[in-house]
Amino acid sequence: MSVDAKPAAAVEKSDLVSVFIDGTEVKVPKGTMAIRAAELIGIAIPRFCDHPLLDPMGACRQCLVEVPDAGNGRGFPKPQASCTLEVAPGMKIDTQLTSPVAAKAQQGMIELLLINHPLDCPICDKGGECPLQNQAMANGPGESRYGGVKRTFPKPVSISSQILLDRERCVLCARCTRFSEQIAGDPFIALVERGALQQVGIYEEHPYDSYFSGNVVQICPVGALTSADYRFQSRPFDLVSTVTTCEHCASGCQLRTDQRHFQVKRRLAGDLPEVNEEWNCDRGRFAFLYGRGDDRITTPLVREDGVLRAASWPEAIDVAVAGLKAAGSAVGVLPGGRLTLENAYGYAKFARTVLGTNNIDHRSRPGSAEELAFLASEVAGGTSVSYADLEAAKKVVLVCFEPEEESPIVFLRLRKAMRKKGLKVVALAPYLTNGNAKLSAELVGVAPGGEAAALASLETDADTVILVGERAATSPGTLAACTGLAKASGAKLAWIPRRAGEVGAIQAGCLPTVLPGGRTLDAGARVDLQAAWGVGSLPEKPGLDADGIIAGLASGSLKAAIVGGVQPTDFADAEAVRSALEGAPFVISLETRVSEVTERADVVFPVVLVESQAGTYVNWEGRRGRVNRVIRDNRVAMTDLRVLAALADAMGRDLGVRQTGQALAELDELGAWTDRPTAKYPAAKAPAKASGLVLASWRQLIDGSASNAGSDALLATAHAPVVRLSPASAAKVEAANGDPVVLSAGGKHVTLPLVIEPTMVDGVAWLPGNYFTGSIGELAVSPGASVTVTRGGVK
Repeated sequence: MSVDAKPAAAVEKSDLVSVFIDGTEVKVPKGTMAIRAAELIGIAIPRFCDHPLLDPMGACRQCLVEVPDAGNGRGFPKPQASCTLEVAPGMKIDTQLTSPVAAKAQQGMIELLLINHPLDCPICDKGGECPLQNQAMANGPGESRYGGVKRTFPKPVSISSQILLDRERCVLCARCTRFSEQIAGDPFIALVERGALQQVGIYEEHPYDSYFSGNVVQICPVGALTSADYRFQSRPFDLVSTVTTCEHCASGCQLRTDQRHFQVKRRLAGDLPEVNEEWNCDRGRFAFLYGRGDDRITTPLVREDGVLRAASWPEAIDVAVAGLKAAGSAVGVLPGGRLTLENAYGYAKFARTVLGTNNIDHRSRPGSAEELAFLASEVAGGTSVSYADLEAAKKVVLVCFEPEEESPIVFLRLRKAMRKKGLKVVALAPYLTNGNAKLSAELVGVAPGGEAAALASLETDADTVILVGERAATSPGTLAACTGLAKASGAKLAWIPRRAGEVGAIQAGCLPTVLPGGRTLDAGARVDLQAAWGVGSLPEKPGLDADGIIAGLASGSLKAAIVGGVQPTDFADAEAVRSALEGAPFVISLETRVSEVTERADVVFPVVLVESQAGTYVNWEGRRGRVNRVIRDNRVAMTDLRVLAALADAMGRDLGVRQTGQALAELDELGAWTDRPTAKYPAAKAPAKASGLVLASWRQLIDGSASNAGSDALLATAHAPVVRLSPASAAKVEAANGDPVVLSAGGKHVTLPLVIEPTMVDGVAWLPGNYFTGSIGELAVSPGASVTVTRGGVK
């Protein structure tokens, strides 16, 4: 019997070698490890240290096999570790299934591991899903011959606020240290001492600092590393698991969400090789508690005599309809960037067919007319760039994009390509961040606003991928320069936003100049959509963008607003948003929790959390990720889409869709509009000469965002907010590392510690976009604005 290895389908026949495992011939590519070859024919060799995404190490010795013939007519005198054994033509390998020698060796290793391993399975978080437990039963001896005292250690040790270590359980497989070194690039704990005293050591003054620390818990083959959030919460066999897609960023990670008694207990990285492989970031893993606070909204609210009170659904809908009818088409719709594709489609269709307006914009962040043209031309119709392209590229250029902070799985894939294939990363940024340093990136130091000029001097070709982030909207000319460079050189171009729902919102038509499917406002596209929707006409005038809607509410030209899950601090001027909502004649809020928007709304409709609904997220590639309902929330039953459908019914219109399946089917039937417009970028204005320092900023992965709320252990790992200056800029303000400095913009200011950054461009001050006591929206500025920094008190 002969079996060809599946991965070898595209491998030349000359690159295949034949090996015999338990008498079965299998053809695999040169360089394949014996343990992988065995997997191809369904033979599972026990292992602890081996992981297909980590470099082989041969640390645990559990995967020992007998090799009677190494391919040269002679065998090895002793059993060999199959995870480090490279196959050779004609090699014969006998596993524990056919070789008493291999079986005895594996039993011996299990017995050795259990000499000091505590038999505390009933209280261990890993009990019930533990490889050591499983392999002791399947491949170990029936009883122990060891009668001595097992070693013990004080427990648990806090590796970080999120990760706890029980040293006596460790089997010294080094999966955790290898993951941190090879995959994440973060310094971690190390194996110290020797022999029976060997253990995992820590740096007490330097806790484990990584955005990917939860992965070491998942890949630990025993209960040595556990999560502070999940510890002692449940037994694996009591959990109900659901595969879903992460709602936090545009990476599109697949997750496995586990619930018990209708409460989510933990989330793990799913297995999706094309996207997140088997990894995810700590935010996606641990930030799922934001809907459990006392501020959860479970009933409609209406404002009466200036105070919100509980109301029935029919009453709240009647009040909302009365307000919308009074406003006519002078309504602005702000759905936000965290919606599923189906909910976003509901907002887009409701705005056009029920309200009769194109005043809709999901971008609850600084935007620009240049970005709107770019999105309509380059993003709405889909992209041709994928994760595979990142790994295949020879060069990747990062423009206004910080992958580790804004799309962590993109960072991991870039690091994988850098480490294994020599990918060159070029970062246009104000300083070399820790994430880009781990990518060995070449820094092209630019102040915000200078990216377009820097792009003009870059060398790119068809093997280059340009990744541009949403912050490019605040840098005039940058998106036009990216488009021009890509077309001139043949490089691939991809736009990567920060929020999970942004790409889907664009495809669904949540922009003032873009209809569903990437259709334009031209007559042909509108007629096509009118026929599909069965309506007489659609608004043809371009609508107001998010800033225009806020301005319209403030001036009174707009009479009402429908607001999804957005926060004033998301915008460039938080106070202006608060003021506009406060003074608006009528505001409807669709929310999960009490917020600054609900406090200013006239009607509040509660909507379900992501964990309680089905739907779709579209990641930066344009790849759809299925969102499956994990638990049913008996307190709240309505999605955004169903609320909008109910409002449409009460206004005498039929939205046509009220369930996610209907919305997705209708959107698919519409299809993508093939007549893509050529981007007409407004003339780029030269950035005004700063009177002081130029502000650089982006949001950090773990910050004061509402979606991180409730995850205390996760929030304790967040980087402290600081102001960063170059040595020369710090010298001008006569401040040293750690000194308090005041960053001022207009009449507003923030006081934070100073970090002197050696790679920072002179004349630039960096501030995190959303820290725990505020955001740059509170300063009413965007990246590229002029700010001043002084030492100590305000001058």
